[in-house]
Amino acid sequence: MNILILGSGGREHTFAYKISQSPKCNLLFVAPGNAGTEAIATNVPISVTDFKAIESCVIENNIEMVVVGPEDPLVQGITNYFSESERLKNVMIIGPSKEGALLEGSKERAKEFMFDHGIPTAAYQSFTKETVAKGKEFLETLNAPYVLKADGLAAGKGVLILNNIEEAKQELENMLTHAKFGEASATVVIEEFLDGIELSVFVLTDGKNYKVLPTAKDYKRIGEGDTGLNTGGMGAISPVPFVDEVLMKKIEERIVIPTVNGLIKENIDYKGFVFIGLIIVNNEPFVIEYNVRMGDPETEVVLPRIKTDLVAVLEATAKQTLNTIDLELDERAATTVMVVSGGYPEAYEKGKVISGIENIQDSIVFHAGTASKDGKVLSNGGRVIAITSLDIDYKKAIKKSYQNIEKLHFDTMYYRTDIGFDLL
Repeated sequence: MNILILGSGGREHTFAYKISQSPKCNLLFVAPGNAGTEAIATNVPISVTDFKAIESCVIENNIEMVVVGPEDPLVQGITNYFSESERLKNVMIIGPSKEGALLEGSKERAKEFMFDHGIPTAAYQSFTKETVAKGKEFLETLNAPYVLKADGLAAGKGVLILNNIEEAKQELENMLTHAKFGEASATVVIEEFLDGIELSVFVLTDGKNYKVLPTAKDYKRIGEGDTGLNTGGMGAISPVPFVDEVLMKKIEERIVIPTVNGLIKENIDYKGFVFIGLIIVNNEPFVIEYNVRMGDPETEVVLPRIKTDLVAVLEATAKQTLNTIDLELDERAATTVMVVSGGYPEAYEKGKVISGIENIQDSIVFHAGTASKDGKVLSNGGRVIAITSLDIDYKKAIKKSYQNIEKLHFDTMYYRTDIGFDLL
């Protein structure tokens, strides 16, 4: 079949890498793609939220399946757009409906869903600019640190964790009355801080059945030792070594099953990935957040460990026959390290020539923010390239990734040298 992937990052290059290996895939397109996807698919210069242009692309190229990478088109309702169109309704689309995507599109909606279905999460309340005073009063009832979350999508930057009560009150005001995160912070969720270790669990559901994918842990901070500003992710490992059968059973019984059942009970059309951000407190799992797509850079360590034909898995998802699929996993550990532009996640320069990619051996190069020009690969984003390695354990895999990163070069290139070191 002909397949279209929407997106331009490391996540989408990883999907393209796996899908292009499938005998079920005939022609593969990526919109808009990057220099990495260009080598294995046809890049199409279309925005992921330009639904009319996507429709034309699907019709012209006889696309039978669309895999949605990022959250924006899902929150804006691309799945509904397809299902409501006579020309598109038979195209398989991997991603939830607009209603399902609200689990990521609205922090308030996600918290309500968790409380309604008995899914363990931190206590919370929501506030708007009309209730700023009540929000400040609620902060007084909590112990530091204070967690403020912009309700809407804020490109991963809408969460503040503050130790000082006065600073928390000021930031609440900045978010609600001064639109610190624009429309995204028209509503702010204040929640209780949970102290523990974070973990990502990925679930693929067809709306009736589900498969739990490999666990992963990503590293969000720009600096060594998890310091500095939050980023889209500086690296990841899979599986997570501290997750044993006992903890995994708790996660599945208390969180995964109630989540899938909740979607069914609420009659939400959901055929796609559920990314469950967890925090483990005294070996008990709590949900921090839902995302309605695969994570990045977690995709770069999760998908390479799936041995089953990915197109067959996605087709079963679209056709609600996921229960017939036997998911075979690579027992080896996978690690990825993200190479970024100097200055990221704040101001950074693009257009730097990247050299050394051809010298990388025994690791997989996933392009995140790259473009090609005159036969050269150039940096074209904050996060530029992810180097993924597999080996008998994550320590050996991470060593391999770092050895290969040393072969790469572009002006102002930066990466963290301590990915996974907290788990030693």
